[in-house]
Amino acid sequence: MNALCRVDRPAVPAWVLVTLLCAGCGTDGGDADANPSERLERLRLETALGDIELELYPGKAPLTVANFLRYVDGGFYDGAGFYRVVRLDNQAQSDVKIEVIQGGMGIDTYDAERAPPFPPVPHETTRDTGLAHLDGTLSMARLAPGSATSEFFICVGPQPSLDFGGARNPDGQGFAAFGRVTAGMDVVRAIQAGTTASGAPSQLTAVAGQLLEEGIRITRAERLAAQPPAGQTTP
Repeated sequence: MNALCRVDRPAVPAWVLVTLLCAGCGTDGGDADANPSERLERLRLETALGDIELELYPGKAPLTVANFLRYVDGGFYDGAGFYRVVRLDNQAQSDVKIEVIQGGMGIDTYDAERAPPFPPVPHETTRDTGLAHLDGTLSMARLAPGSATSEFFICVGPQPSLDFGGARNPDGQGFAAFGRVTAGMDVVRAIQAGTTASGAPSQLTAVAGQLLEEGIRITRAERLAAQPPAGQTTP
């Protein structure tokens, strides 16, 4: 495309790990992978199209959740955005189709010399966490296993090919699911339906046709009150 999707973001270095193989899933009150005895982290992403509320599973994917929260707490997603959407009509280059939206600090900083503020997080597979890429699942974008940093995605519909052993990624390691959407899947679907451009940066030809002409800005990412384990109340 002639113009990359750009979103305002904090003036910090960021190396965007964008891959042809992204994922993330959850639902508006639908199937949950959380153990009712587990304390959940809750977040809100405020966007130009409406709010997306998330719950994260630190008991199942502790490293991935901790990584995501340090970007939230550091304000690195404030002014960031969603910039890539994958639909059945824009991935002719892929034999295994997925449907997701991808966001984070941005695709226009894909530069090895502009390192992210934090080191990559070890890869927590769905085999180890017991999570799955369902409708609304939140997961980390990556290149090689263990390379994920700031970029994430949300599944639109179940995406089993993104789980451990799935066919989307040739390495078979899948992607690191760590949460789900609890409210705002209508916003997720509206983002996915956005107009995309035909091109892509030369080093990212695999995402050609998947970059939004206009990115959807995340105006604020913030924690909400954590949800206590079932049967307990907050003091």
